[in-house]
Amino acid sequence: MGSHRYFVINKPRNMVSQFVSSHDLPLLGDLDFKFPEGTHAIGRLDKYSEGLLLLTTNKAITRLLFQGSVPHIRKYLVQVQGKVSDDSLRDLEVGVPIPVNNGGTYITRPCSAKILEFPTVDFSSGYRLHERVANTWMEIELSEGKFHQVRKMMTAIGHTCKRLIRLSIEDLSLEELGPGEVREEPEWRFFEKLHLQA
Repeated sequence: MGSHRYFVINKPRNMVSQFVSSHDLPLLGDLDFKFPEGTHAIGRLDKYSEGLLLLTTNKAITRLLFQGSVPHIRKYLVQVQGKVSDDSLRDLEVGVPIPVNNGGTYITRPCSAKILEFPTVDFSSGYRLHERVANTWMEIELSEGKFHQVRKMMTAIGHTCKRLIRLSIEDLSLEELGPGEVREEPEWRFFEKLHLQA
């Protein structure tokens, strides 16, 4: 331990979670930070999703964090169009059917979901629905991360996801990072906050 570096970024909307692309898109390398050679994203957020993204030069982290036997909790802030009913909220918490890549259906694991009056963090700089459009903000905690899972879960309860912001993975959070900002973490804190064993 000690030879690798670890970063937390607040990925802006419309940026892809990679350094190289054949398409003309905003990339991680466009951020105002000089990442060391070999830095890569741990997991991804899709182009339209925002928030916490982890980067490192340590190739073992993806396996430790997302492919191990112990699930790691991810917390998201979600805004959907329309008003979410109590029944729909309970459906999310119990598990909903979502399509998966092989053409089948997957029932999501039980999760924690709650409706918010308004986000407790300031995300006013991103995409905004017209003030007259009915919408619901929710906080969701998951222990899994299927492809586009949160968006598919919203579709399963009859709502369109308009904003999706990852707030934290385990105890590692955005804290005060603004969109596009980067924070380097010491290795010991990175492992401790993510509940990882080196």
